[in-house]
Amino acid sequence: MSTPDCLFCRIVAGEIPATVVRETPTTLAFRDINPKAPVHVLVIPKEHYADVATLGQGDPALAGEVLATAAAVAEDEGLLGDGFRLMFNTGAYGGQEVFHAHAHLLGGAPLGPMLARDLA
Repeated sequence: MSTPDCLFCRIVAGEIPATVVRETPTTLAFRDINPKAPVHVLVIPKEHYADVATLGQGDPALAGEVLATAAAVAEDEGLLGDGFRLMFNTGAYGGQEVFHAHAHLLGGAPLGPMLARDLA
């Protein structure tokens, strides 16, 4: 299932180009066009789910495949030794901009604090 007006569904369909680093029958990993770290790869399920919560509830096995793909990309990118961050933004408060479930795989340099500001 895909959504015709979804940016990531259009990437999966090949309508919009992306720099793909790994593809499985159910997942796609490609470089972010506005990277926040030396390595910034987006890992998505090919099937459309609006966010990680609906993905996890709707298809836990597919959610696991997204994580397995992220781990494989981290290994391919040489991130396992020094570490990396895997982040899902969900909803407006979470900073989600594209409403298709996706993980941000970030690494290649020290990433600093989790949040840019102190919420206290």
